[in-house]
Amino acid sequence: MMTWWRELAAVERRTLIAAFGGWSVDAFDFMIYSFAIPALIAAWGMTRAEAGLIATSTLLFSAAGGWLAGALSDRVGRVRMLQVTIGWFALFTFLSGFSHSFGQLLALRSLQGLGFGGEWAVGAALVSEMIQPQHRGKAVGTVQSGWALGWGAAAMLYAVSFSVLPGDLAWRALFWTGILPALLILYVRRRVPEPAASAAARARAEREPHPERAGEHDAAARAEAGRARRPLGIFAPSLLRTTALASLMATGMQGGYYAVTTWLPTYLKTVRGLSVLDTGGYLVVIVAGSFAGYLTAAWLSDRLGRRACFALFAVGSLLVAVAYTLIPIGDVAMLSLGFPLGFFVSGNFSGVGAFFAELFPGPVRGSGMGFAYSFGRGAGALFPALVGFLSARLPLGTAIGGFAGIAYLLVLAAVIALPETRGRALAAGD
Repeated sequence: MMTWWRELAAVERRTLIAAFGGWSVDAFDFMIYSFAIPALIAAWGMTRAEAGLIATSTLLFSAAGGWLAGALSDRVGRVRMLQVTIGWFALFTFLSGFSHSFGQLLALRSLQGLGFGGEWAVGAALVSEMIQPQHRGKAVGTVQSGWALGWGAAAMLYAVSFSVLPGDLAWRALFWTGILPALLILYVRRRVPEPAASAAARARAEREPHPERAGEHDAAARAEAGRARRPLGIFAPSLLRTTALASLMATGMQGGYYAVTTWLPTYLKTVRGLSVLDTGGYLVVIVAGSFAGYLTAAWLSDRLGRRACFALFAVGSLLVAVAYTLIPIGDVAMLSLGFPLGFFVSGNFSGVGAFFAELFPGPVRGSGMGFAYSFGRGAGALFPALVGFLSARLPLGTAIGGFAGIAYLLVLAAVIALPETRGRALAAGD
């Protein structure tokens, strides 16, 4: 499944490593909060609704950050914006460790979300434009697998921190380690060039007549120049349907994922009665399944096609998430189901970056990818908060499973309506 790696040029490999590292540390900095929730509830007396609101606010701000960073990367370059987003989310994760109240943490995690959301949009566009079309799905899917490593690193650090440090210090230490990802900026700056397709698209936009300077009768030139320069070009009639369906698909994927992963540590500890170390053990199985799911779906995305792969993993996610949270099963069965749970809910994302890059034309690719994925993240951000609110009236497992089921049905609906794009070339002006 990884023999394609040898076919990549050196610059493609360096780009892939940089994006993989960026997504891994993005996951690490984001998932730290999910492990800190029980300690914060105990320390500050936060309600589950307030804990869910912090997660939702982070995701909502990440939606804005994703579109903003994607649009800026169309103008100033992918590599430059990748460095900015990594530095941004690392800084605000670190500062979160100094919070002394719900309001302070809400503000800092919200600001962290701007960089967290922007990193995906820029990194996915960077890899999609740099990698050969026949390997694009596998490459972007491999980048997505970095999320499992970041999540796993956060889970291991959680287990260690809460085993050796007092609870009121352990959660702060988790956030303080979030500054370490900023070191990745040095690698990106030295080793990763700007993709030719992105640079050519910006050069082409600069050569086109500015709308105000175009001739009075040259309506076509004015329209084309405007589309090339404006992020709002993704809402033009020719792209509106694609933008809407891609956003719906991203909403379902991320709504289901965040409904499950935000509340899973709390569910295992408070509902299933597991200790910190037991919870960590269950999460290791889920994270291992996630890593396998990312790599498998990455390979299948190029092998079966984008749509078939998305449909397969959406159905699997729906069935396993409902079984894990709604069917009464023993701890051993739960441990066994953890692997397929991680496998399917994470594997959903493997082909998204390549698929969205192939759906949107070059001049607005970053904007389109950033908006669709970020809209999905913003709408999906409601799911953790809704789970928190609903769990005051229903069992937590019922709330998680119900919202996850709705989410993956949305994915299936969008996939059915979108076109197949496997193998599509990404020229500068396409």
